[in-house]
Amino acid sequence: MAVRPQGKVVKQTLASVRPGTGEAMPTNQTLNDQIWEALGTVQDPELPVTVTDLGLIDAVTVDGGRVHVTMIPTFSACPAIDVMRQDIQKTLLNVPGVHTVEVALSFAEPWTIARMTERGRQRLLHHGLSVPLRHAAAPVACPFCGSTNTVLESPFGTTLCRSIYYCRDCRNPIERFKPPPT
Repeated sequence: MAVRPQGKVVKQTLASVRPGTGEAMPTNQTLNDQIWEALGTVQDPELPVTVTDLGLIDAVTVDGGRVHVTMIPTFSACPAIDVMRQDIQKTLLNVPGVHTVEVALSFAEPWTIARMTERGRQRLLHHGLSVPLRHAAAPVACPFCGSTNTVLESPFGTTLCRSIYYCRDCRNPIERFKPPPT
């Protein structure tokens, strides 16, 4: 039995033995679960949230020991893309049964706020980053006092995916995770 970090118990079924080692190889279904669990530990290098909670992972294909991950970046020019790709490869290569990892970018459909999990939204809010509701036109709420009495200071934040607002009630600057252009 393998135990997931969230405490759920997963039955591990073993299909065959790795040649020359006597080491059991997991089935594709178990390997798929292990890959998604591992992806759930890969942090965005600029934010305190995982790539799965941000909704960046679009698809995972497993063929034997070969893994193909399709990732949708928040912005096409995001400077963290290469770091995330390397972190995904490094993490997945540590999963038993994985021999090669390819991480491809997809721009077929744009990333949207709707891809983000509720846990990811809460982690960003706890970090002090304002996160738009699932609708981009929603008012900007201050993560410190909750007020929507805010004003855009600059569309250019510390990274491409953030803009700077100012809360008129508590007088704090606010970094807001901005939706990609429509």
